[in-house]
Amino acid sequence: MSVTPGPDDLDTFVDAAARALDLPVEPAWKPAIKANLEVTLRLAASFADFPLPDDAEPAPVFVA
Repeated sequence: MSVTPGPDDLDTFVDAAARALDLPVEPAWKPAIKANLEVTLRLAASFADFPLPDDAEPAPVFVA
């Protein structure tokens, strides 16, 4: 079961991440940043909830 953060959680996360990275974030950018995070987290949740068998192995790495 995954938990999707709410709008206030994303505001808090964006502010905290910007401070941690010493990254200036213009107030006008925040809606776009939050929209991107919402999509990213929703897509990640769909993969995190996908059941894998116990004997699943990572794919081999091929180098061209």
